[in-house]
Amino acid sequence: MAEERAPENPEGDEPIKQRKNGLYPAVSDELAELMKSGWADTELRDLQPIAQARYAAEHRAALSARFPGERLVIPAGNLKTRSNDTEYSFRASSEYVHLTGDQTEDAVLVLEPVEGGHTATAYLLPRSNRENGEFWLDGQGELWVGRRHSLAEGERRLGIPTRDVRKAAEELAAASPAATRIVRGYDSALEQTLAGVLDAERDEELKAFLSELRLVKDEWEIGELQRAVDSTVRGFEDVVKVLDKAEATSERYIEGTFFLRARVEGNDVGYGSICAAGPHATTLHWVRNDGPVRSGDLLLLDAGVETTSLYTADVTRTLPVSGAYTDLQRKIYDAVYEAQEAGIAAVRPGAKYRDFHDAAQRVLAGKLVEWGIVEGPVERVLELNLQRRWTLHGTGHMLGLDVHDCAQARTETYVDGTLEPGMVLTVEPGLYFQADDLMVPEEYRGIGVRIEDDILVTEDGSRNLSAALPRRSDEVETWMRELRG
Repeated sequence: MAEERAPENPEGDEPIKQRKNGLYPAVSDELAELMKSGWADTELRDLQPIAQARYAAEHRAALSARFPGERLVIPAGNLKTRSNDTEYSFRASSEYVHLTGDQTEDAVLVLEPVEGGHTATAYLLPRSNRENGEFWLDGQGELWVGRRHSLAEGERRLGIPTRDVRKAAEELAAASPAATRIVRGYDSALEQTLAGVLDAERDEELKAFLSELRLVKDEWEIGELQRAVDSTVRGFEDVVKVLDKAEATSERYIEGTFFLRARVEGNDVGYGSICAAGPHATTLHWVRNDGPVRSGDLLLLDAGVETTSLYTADVTRTLPVSGAYTDLQRKIYDAVYEAQEAGIAAVRPGAKYRDFHDAAQRVLAGKLVEWGIVEGPVERVLELNLQRRWTLHGTGHMLGLDVHDCAQARTETYVDGTLEPGMVLTVEPGLYFQADDLMVPEEYRGIGVRIEDDILVTEDGSRNLSAALPRRSDEVETWMRELRG
């Protein structure tokens, strides 16, 4: 048997080392030579810039203006091991995607300071090397995981000069001295390389600015969010049509049904789908989805399709599994609907971000006092936040590349800020009566209701991007009846 080939330079023509897994014999010299030749030229020479390219350039220009004279490093992130030799599906960092439109692993965007601004370079993985066998011997070689774009193709697609990312650390270390910032948490090796010139506080400033840069969406982003919402609406319709099958199996049937829509029309789900039937609806992030689906119970479905550009919807409906609400279910549902109506009405340019939360909470606090669950008056309840035992969470959040978008933004620009046209946020009040809550009547226990829609702030008010999905209880029942025939 030929000696296993073992060298070491993955960037050059030295042969790479084959993994020792006991399943395959060592590579013979003859096989290694055979695998080098006889391959067609597959370079794509007529690629056009991706739709996001010109908007990403505007985002980079805003970043450049904020940090003149500084080197800025924004990594996409690396693959993460799921188990043994398998990896999780890769999802590039939102900061990197927003600034490039690229979604490839290991990539890095570098903004190098020059007079009058910055030059941008996208460091990417090039095509797999055929001379050293990388493309078929390495577990991430193209023969195993699929073709990558060449650096020239990447440049045409992104509208940014590109370089081999395997040289990024060396080139950054050798670059002329400059104040340097990096988005931390995505590429530990690169952080280690730059450790001597980095400052944690300055890096946090960079991350906060990039979060705030996404607060107001451009026209392309709004279009992507509408696409995500439209697919999500179709996913909810899919679920309603198969509720009988879910009753025969579990919440996982609902999860799988919605996931199929997300994968067919988008990249993935934007977050773990919450398919919470019966008392599971009172658990805010119920993603186990392994419980029964029973007629007579409510199904709280909180799910969103993530588009191929990685923008996500975030929509919730609380549906009667049987197709009709009981009197008590309707009473609670209608209270949440009234609160959501008040919240949506408060979304408009110039309003404080907190206004829609306060409006919704006031309605819910009033209902809890009216029902005798908490002692009034309402102002006392709100002052002490007593309603939070049953409302639990904030009434919404920004939406975009992340389901909880702009999360690193400063408090003064986000939750203490003012709404502007182009912002997209959720309005999602809820009431949750835990199964073991002795402070509520027994018949309330185990009922959870949330209604959530994705709202765009416009020049003169707001627009509900998810308005195609019925919200009012009677409309929900009619919609379900029509879908189920």
